[in-house]
Amino acid sequence: MRLHRLLITAFGPFAEPQEIDFDALSAAGIFLLHGPTGAGKTSVLDAVCFALYGSVPGARQAPGTSLRSDHAAPATPTEVTLELTAGGRRLEITRRPEQDRPKKRGTGTTKDKAQSWLREHDGGQWTALSRSHQEIGEEVEQLLGMSREQFCQVVLLPQGEFARFLRADEQARSRLLSRLFDTRRFAAVETLLAERRRAAEAKVRAGDEKVLGTAQRLAQAAGDSADLRAWPMPGHQPGDPGLAGAVRAWAAVARCDARERLTVAEYALAAVEGRHAAARRAAEEARELDRLQRRHAETARRAALLAEAAPERQRIRELLDRAGRAALVAPALELRGAASSAHLAAAHAEAAARAELPPSLAGAGPEQLAGVEQRLREDLGALGAGRRAEQRSAEIGRERAAVDREARDADEQLRESAEWLARWEDTRPVLAGRVDAAQQAATLAEQLAGKLEPARLRLDAARRRDALDADVQRATGELAAVREESAAAREAWLELKEARLRGIAAELAAALVAGEPCTVCGAAEHPAPARPAPGHVDRAAEDAAHARYEQAEERRAAVERTLAAAQEARAAAAAAAGDATSADLLALTSELSSRHAAAHAAAAGLHAAREQLARAEREHAARSTDRLDAERRAAARASRRDALDREQASLEAELALLRGDAPTLAARARILEDRVRMVSAAATALRRSETAAARLKEADGQLADAAFKAGFDTVEAAAAAVLPDYERSALQHRLDAWQAEEATLADRRGESDTAAAAALPPADPHAAEAEAGRAEALVRSAASAVDAAGVRCAELDRLSRQAEQELRALGPLREAYERVARLAGLTAGTSADNERKMRLEAYVLAARLEQVAAAATARLLKMSGGRYTLVHSDAKASGRGRSGLGLHVVDAWTGSERDTATLSGGETFFASLALALGLADVVSDEAGGVRLDTLFIDEGFGSLDDQALDEVLDVLDSLRERDRSVGIVSHVADLRTRVQAQLEVVKQRGGSAVRHRTAAVTD
Repeated sequence: MRLHRLLITAFGPFAEPQEIDFDALSAAGIFLLHGPTGAGKTSVLDAVCFALYGSVPGARQAPGTSLRSDHAAPATPTEVTLELTAGGRRLEITRRPEQDRPKKRGTGTTKDKAQSWLREHDGGQWTALSRSHQEIGEEVEQLLGMSREQFCQVVLLPQGEFARFLRADEQARSRLLSRLFDTRRFAAVETLLAERRRAAEAKVRAGDEKVLGTAQRLAQAAGDSADLRAWPMPGHQPGDPGLAGAVRAWAAVARCDARERLTVAEYALAAVEGRHAAARRAAEEARELDRLQRRHAETARRAALLAEAAPERQRIRELLDRAGRAALVAPALELRGAASSAHLAAAHAEAAARAELPPSLAGAGPEQLAGVEQRLREDLGALGAGRRAEQRSAEIGRERAAVDREARDADEQLRESAEWLARWEDTRPVLAGRVDAAQQAATLAEQLAGKLEPARLRLDAARRRDALDADVQRATGELAAVREESAAAREAWLELKEARLRGIAAELAAALVAGEPCTVCGAAEHPAPARPAPGHVDRAAEDAAHARYEQAEERRAAVERTLAAAQEARAAAAAAAGDATSADLLALTSELSSRHAAAHAAAAGLHAAREQLARAEREHAARSTDRLDAERRAAARASRRDALDREQASLEAELALLRGDAPTLAARARILEDRVRMVSAAATALRRSETAAARLKEADGQLADAAFKAGFDTVEAAAAAVLPDYERSALQHRLDAWQAEEATLADRRGESDTAAAAALPPADPHAAEAEAGRAEALVRSAASAVDAAGVRCAELDRLSRQAEQELRALGPLREAYERVARLAGLTAGTSADNERKMRLEAYVLAARLEQVAAAATARLLKMSGGRYTLVHSDAKASGRGRSGLGLHVVDAWTGSERDTATLSGGETFFASLALALGLADVVSDEAGGVRLDTLFIDEGFGSLDDQALDEVLDVLDSLRERDRSVGIVSHVADLRTRVQAQLEVVKQRGGSAVRHRTAAVTD
């Protein structure tokens, strides 16, 4: 990773835009960043970190802390732009933090969200890649291979923090190293094993709880015997290895006791079942004797009741005999009642019908009424012809109205045609003029179209000419630049070639082999071969310079070809455009286009104008013909109107005779129809009344004959003896019931067992039943005891099998728990097998610390004059502390090894700087070998004397061998005379500013 350019605007103490050219600063290898306290030296490093990761290091990114400069104008946005090369790609990152800005409308401020932009320089131009914070962060971390914390420790080397690292305990060192080296996977392994241990322990405990639960259910199923009440498990808890044997032994004892109790219960059940059978037989015999005795008593009671009902039986027989004879007279009675009802109804209908007749017909008989009805029907038939005449009169009225409407429509149409024909002489010249104007516009549009196309071609050529002028100027300037570049590349190549020729002896000497002849002089001995001088140029450097010269020549030739092509195209465009300017040609083309568009629009109406004229001429001919036809149709309508008037007058005279006093024929017909219905109803009522009187007289005679034949003296006596069917059925059912009772009692008197039972003492079935119930209760109790004992045995067997299955399933779980617990304790440093109590993550960090110590020692030896060496110590910590992250320093002068906390101030700076540089190398290798071409070292140089400062600067200068540049952030004034490239941060009232300086270096 190499930084090229940093642009800061309204960030930290910098109010105005500040640009830092890291390429110019890095050219010397070491550059100094200095300035007064509070000027903003650290803010430059913060800006680099913010551009890369969107946040600044440490507490400076605390909540509530703003990155915006208090000196900046409100409308100036806070922005940081960093240009760098990482992973072989030239990138530009621009970031803006969340900040307040003035509202565009009104007063007050509004909050802008954080924004980010990522661009890549490819093919000579910048290409936008992303504006997503997440995507840009992922891209930066992937290219650098470091998180923000690693970057702040590796690239922005904080000397104070590494000094604290030297004096810190192992826990503090672990926190720092774990941030720099991604050991989360090892910590995750520790966590995973701990979680698995807890999960396995939970499974074992759950299995033990399950077994204990089954054992509790075994105790409940075993019952309350004296041997089983004492629960033998109170001392066993989940996780106890002896739990399995105790449960198995106790279950076997419980099963044996349950089987013994089952056998005893079965013997007791057999004994009570015998006693219950004898009591049941005695109860059945007592119930039978009681039934026979009660049957005999009931038979005697029913015989006494039957004797008391003898008079009632005789009365019912007599009623049923008279009702039987009266049933023969019942049809005649019903016939006489129906005839009487019909006669009354007919008499009422006759009276009502005569009340509606006119007084002249009030005493008329049926024959007279029939004659009147006949005459009325004849008058009603005569009205049929009148209805047809009335319909024709209505039709004539409708035809007369239609003729009038037709006449009015024809008059309106004739008047409209006359007005249109009167305007024809003025309309035709106007339409013909439109056709002529459109024809002239079409001719003009064709002429303008012929002029417009050449004008457009000249305008395009003029625009190409103007554009090619700019291309020619740009190519001319570029040609001058590439010619200078080619001349410089050629001069550099020739200088390198000359320098190589001066040192060719050393290059030839490098190819000499002891014992083989020299290719120049042929001698086999080489006593004093030439040595390369400082700055020696080899063949690779010369070839590279020559390649750069050839590339510059190729670019020059390409630019010359581009210039020639542009000049040729410009000449062709100028010839086509002529001497006129683009503005003149544009005005001419615009004028021709406007005139052509107007003429074309006018010519577009030619076809419509012709069609409109043709339609008007056709309409003139049609209207002239229609006017003559309308006059002929008007004369025909007048003749038709007179004929209809005469026919309607004749029909109205005929209808007046038929209507009489009625307003219409329909009203006259309704009057006649009402009279016909009235006369017809009266005649029908007279005939029905006469018929009903004859039927009533006949029914009276038939009823008197039927009563005499049935043995009744009068018709009234026969009617009184008649009984309804339901009453006769009820009386007959009572007689039948008495007869059935007599037969039943006769059968019971003949039963010998009933008579014998009546002679015995009264039975007591309740006492016998109670005895049987007590015996049955004993049987149920004994059966329940047997069932309970059987269920207990089955339940104990089932629970014993279940406990055995649970114990077998618990074995693998316990083995897995012991295995995982052993691994978890080992990785957590709590196991007795882990003698140094080192966690897995600490073990990995110890290996990384050992690498860092080795890398730091290479530089510490040079800075301390070969005196000090850093070594990693994994000695066991005292007390309950953990081991693995110890760091000691070995003093070569005394041969002693001591803790780094005992170093002096200057020695601590040596060690912390060496540690920081070593850590940068290890982290870089850990990140996949990412090159870190730019480093910053913050403070710590004030504790060094002149000799120590020289040694430190020599070590830093040696980093240039790996093409690195180192920026030193320091207040030490002596460094300003020792470091040539400097970036000064100047504190001002309106905000800090940066200045690039080049100082004269003193030896």
